Parts: sequence; C-alpha cells; structure tokens
Amino acid sequence: MPNSQSTAKQMSQASINSGLETAVESEDTMKDKFLTFWIADEEYGMGIEHVIEIIGVQKITKVPDMPHFIKGVINLRGRVIPVVDVRIRFGLSEREYDERTCIVVIQVNDQTTGMIVDRVNEVSNIPQDKIEKSHSGDMAATDSYILGIGKTGDSVKILLDMDKFMRH
Repeated sequence: MPNSQSTAKQMSQASINSGLETAVESEDTMKDKFLTFWIADEEYGMGIEHVIEIIGVQKITKVPDMPHFIKGVINLRGRVIPVVDVRIRFGLSEREYDERTCIVVIQVNDQTTGMIVDRVNEVSNIPQDKIEKSHSGDMAATDSYILGIGKTGDSVKILLDMDKFMRH
C-alpha cells in the first residue's frame, strides 16, 4: 500500500500535468495561462505556450566553454537539449538537487531548452489586467527579461518574458 506522502506527490504532479495538457489543447486555452515555479523563495511564471513537458533531473553532460549558467546537455529521447540552471542564471547560489527539483523543457523560437527549477507549482490563470508591467530602472538587471508582476489573490508572481530570457 503506497504511503500518503508519495500518493500526495503523485496526485500533485498529475494535477500539474493535467493542467499543462489542458492548457496546451488550443491557442485560446493558452491565453493568460502561466506555468508557475519556485526559485529560492520567489514564485515565477512563464507562458504555458512555451512549455513542452516537465521531467525529473537526469544525467547532464557538461560541455566546455559554455556560459556558467548552462549546466550542459541532456539526451531527451534522442534529442540533445541544453540545460540552464535558473538559480545560477539569476545570480543565486547553487544548491543540491532534490526530489522536487525538475527540468521544464521549453521551446522558444524553435529552440528547445531545459530549465532547472527548484520546484514546479501549478498552471495559473493570470489575465492581462492582473499583470503590472515592470518599468525600466525599477528592478535589477533581470528587468530585461521580466514581463511583469502577476497578481493572483494576495500573492504575486514574477512573470518572465521567455523570448528575452533565452536571448540574454
């Protein structure tokens, strides 16, 4: 008989995957949908239209002469995909990966990339009128790839502009 903690974790992951599958069904259902995830103590979000799948951390092959935040590459069903550690990309300290750490496989401008995040949260609906645009100079250097701040209930999520995030 499975223990309640592993059952809860499976149900949580199934809920995220179900939300992801539902959101990816059509372009209309992707509008205002963001996959939210945690890096350190902050919650971030990315447009669901970029998300291909969520996988567990696997063997990463280091590649010489890459930027420090690119951990290397993985082989995902015969495709070689670069992997970015978002903590390092944001200038935070590295930490050991645990059972909640995962790789969000995204596609931006025909480029498939894996993003290592501390943990995935959920698919959130954040309408445009609940997104406050970031203003130049209001935030740190990351402002160049922040789409805005999404407000849901009494919490806020830092929403990433994935096109800019992948270019910088």
